[in-house]
Amino acid sequence: MHDQFQAILSRIEPVDQSLRATVQAHLDDLTKPRGSLGRLEEIAMKFAVATGTATPVLEKKKIVCFAADHGVAEEGVSAYPAEVTPQMVYNMLNGGAAINVLARHAGADLDIVDIGVNHDFSDHPGLHRMKVRRGTSNMVKAPAMTQDETIQAVMTGMSLAGKAREDGYHLLATGEMGIANTTPATALHAVMLDLPVESITGRGTGIDQERLDHKISVIKRAIEINRERLATPLDVLAALGGLEIAGICGLVLGAASVGLPVVVDGFISSAGAVAAMKLSCKVSDYLFFSHLSNEEGHKAVMDKLGARPILDLDLRLGEGTGAALAMQVIDGAIQLYNNMATFSSANVSEKQ
Repeated sequence: MHDQFQAILSRIEPVDQSLRATVQAHLDDLTKPRGSLGRLEEIAMKFAVATGTATPVLEKKKIVCFAADHGVAEEGVSAYPAEVTPQMVYNMLNGGAAINVLARHAGADLDIVDIGVNHDFSDHPGLHRMKVRRGTSNMVKAPAMTQDETIQAVMTGMSLAGKAREDGYHLLATGEMGIANTTPATALHAVMLDLPVESITGRGTGIDQERLDHKISVIKRAIEINRERLATPLDVLAALGGLEIAGICGLVLGAASVGLPVVVDGFISSAGAVAAMKLSCKVSDYLFFSHLSNEEGHKAVMDKLGARPILDLDLRLGEGTGAALAMQVIDGAIQLYNNMATFSSANVSEKQ
């Protein structure tokens, strides 16, 4: 399994930057003042270069929402009990969650992946049963996962990305569901990006100040207890991560290995993306960060990465909701790139 993991990592190639001149020439030939479509032009450029063509296609979109439970929930770091995780998965399968509504609105397919929920689901056409284990261990008492479990979760995401490429998808997006998962996400950001725990720990599902102080203490304890296990990015992901975060990491890596761009959702999905970037620095060219989360530390994470999210709507729900909205902006950018008239074809005079 480890050899397969390394083989997929080795297939990730940097994007072909030589395409930029051709794409820019087309953008400048569109019937508008140069640069007047602002970041939409930047988005079109990134999508074209990531997909390796100056004639990009964006027709099939998919959001992959990973669900898992967390042993650290027993420390009381969330406003909601752990049983909400399977309850929300059922809500998604019944089409009633926010991500269902926004995925439909974006024209994107939605896959729900049970990668580690502490519950046994029956077969359902919208559910991928790919459980690695029934939730992580409590990371203040032991590593959240073994390295083998972590690699298995990462490879689950990789396999889903490969299948999406085979099925003709042009753009993927990440989503997650898991009570208490802002806690491991914060720990991962703190260690992988060298950020202070106090400044990036947020209120998650809406905890009060007393519980926020407790959450900060829990994260610090988890990092300290696992300090000797944090040698490599994979070690950090195993000790402090979550199964859904590892799945997102794998989806990003797998997508980059087959030339598929990925829209990263908010704070928790960003932890999976950061882990992927630490495992392969080449993946950043395939990533769109969808929105600036209202979660406390997301701006610090984006600043550290030098990333500029597409939207800023004070969202903090997760599930892939911000990614679904950003998909529509990316879609609009590609529609403009492909369908606007050009000066050279429309007999419109250019600026003198």
